[in-house]
Amino acid sequence: MSPGLRKLVLAIHLSCSVGWLGAVAAYLTLDVTVATAQHIEMVRAAWVGMGLVVSWAIVPLAYASFLTGLVMSLGTKWGLFRHWWVVISLLLTLAAGLVLLQEAGVITHAAAIAADPATSDLQLRALPPTLPHSLGGMVVLLVVQVMNVYKPQGMTPYGWRKQQEEHRALKAATRGRAGAERLPRR
Repeated sequence: MSPGLRKLVLAIHLSCSVGWLGAVAAYLTLDVTVATAQHIEMVRAAWVGMGLVVSWAIVPLAYASFLTGLVMSLGTKWGLFRHWWVVISLLLTLAAGLVLLQEAGVITHAAAIAADPATSDLQLRALPPTLPHSLGGMVVLLVVQVMNVYKPQGMTPYGWRKQQEEHRALKAATRGRAGAERLPRR
């Protein structure tokens, strides 16, 4: 990947990843409102807002973050399976995405119930807040973010093997050039 393209993909990836984190923060605020609000109209509005945030922000940003992360790992020296921090980031992002997909359906359904004016106050209060999932999602995203900033040391066995192959190839190429330079000119 050329330096210009790499920077563009990195900017898009960072924007999507930070956007995903921000959207989860907004969702978490609404989720706390559902769990603690005394006024039923606040609860109703928060559920509707949660449905919108999940559908129009969190899910698209999660997909975009995952895809741009794949492009970054495959198009840079870090690779997809060379370093443990990349593998762990990938697995945590996949896990978060799978939980998100399952929860998005539940949230969309609850938001539709809340948006229905025929839904009674009792039915609305019976909708369970999704705080464990939103808090867990926030923690996972923060862990991934910290790992991607600090890039903890440690190569996978595959990464170690690839690094050794690259060193051997570089040594062989260097020896070949040095031998060619010593040949007398005619």
